[in-house]
Amino acid sequence: MSFQPPTASKQGEFVSEYLLYLLAAASEAASAQFHAHVRENGLRVPEWRVLACLYDRDGAMITRLARLALFEQSRLTRIIAQMEDRGLVCRQGDPADRRRVRVFLTEDGRALAERLVGDARAHETVLLHQLKDSDAARIKRALQALLTQLDPDTPE
Repeated sequence: MSFQPPTASKQGEFVSEYLLYLLAAASEAASAQFHAHVRENGLRVPEWRVLACLYDRDGAMITRLARLALFEQSRLTRIIAQMEDRGLVCRQGDPADRRRVRVFLTEDGRALAERLVGDARAHETVLLHQLKDSDAARIKRALQALLTQLDPDTPE
């Protein structure tokens, strides 16, 4: 009997072991159910991301909000305008520098954000219960560390 190298299909498998695929696929699968819930509440997913970011950092400048919500600034500006028309957010000039614009949740926007953040936390709990507690904590710490290494300006 002689040693046989792994077959090309086993040796060549890439996607199922590729970190970026695994991160994207896990995110897509985990987000799908909650995104359906977001749409049932009358929001598009990008609007939910804006509400969630403002829930944490109300009054964020558009440049900072774009970074937090993972959007290009020009796309975010359009999303903010649509959300403003619906009464979910308002824009105000920064008193210290009128060239800068800050975005705030309105009363209706804050109420919706609070409800959906609570729902998101419950959804996350269900997802994490599918893992061992130690695995869930390790995954979060590992991803936070990876983000910090890749982009030191990533908000905590």
